[in-house]
Amino acid sequence: MKYMGSKDRISKYIIPLMLKERKDEQYWVEPFVGGANSLDKITGNRIGNDYNEYLAAMWQDVSNGWMPPNDVTEEQYSKIKNNKELYPKGLVAYVGFALSYGGKWFGGWCRDGQEKRNYVIEAYNNAVKQFPKLRGITFTNQSYDEMYLPSNSLIYCDPPYKNTTKYKNDFDSNKFYNWCVSKVKDGHTIFVSEYQFNHPNFIKLWAKEITSSLAQNTGSKTGIECLYKVEL
Repeated sequence: MKYMGSKDRISKYIIPLMLKERKDEQYWVEPFVGGANSLDKITGNRIGNDYNEYLAAMWQDVSNGWMPPNDVTEEQYSKIKNNKELYPKGLVAYVGFALSYGGKWFGGWCRDGQEKRNYVIEAYNNAVKQFPKLRGITFTNQSYDEMYLPSNSLIYCDPPYKNTTKYKNDFDSNKFYNWCVSKVKDGHTIFVSEYQFNHPNFIKLWAKEITSSLAQNTGSKTGIECLYKVEL
């Protein structure tokens, strides 16, 4: 699903690096599941979590077999945006992310300048391919530091990046980094996606310059996408 900060473009690089360290029957856990663009490429025991209550509800609906509509209009988009409490949370999430420019939470109706592409149908076709791969997974709606973690899990974190646009509340990156270290001490294996930065416990495994589109009025942004493994 289209989502701001999606790892779909780089999953072919980073997922094999993590899978090399995954043990048989080990749980793959994503505390920041977002658009599930890495989780949908994993098999076996999986848990997805997101702090956005609408997104978590949508993924649980998808896990139970839900599919989105393929005929949402711009007028309906505006009604849902302004009256979220009147609609099912899963539908709100789908419209708010998949049908918004750049996958940003209600960041403006999806369109191109020439009105040549039908983004509603494109989003639906993507859902037809992706959503069946996520059925039967447990999805939760908690803060990353409160969610249940099976013993010795492989945890892949794609948190809000430090000093970047966030869709909900501020995110304490330093608190998150400390949590990662504490979970490694508990026996978990942790990988983290972030822009390039320095931290003594975060060992860079992979890096690539990526250009991303944020919103209609902000243009694009370039950053060095990295995958880190947290070590003691």
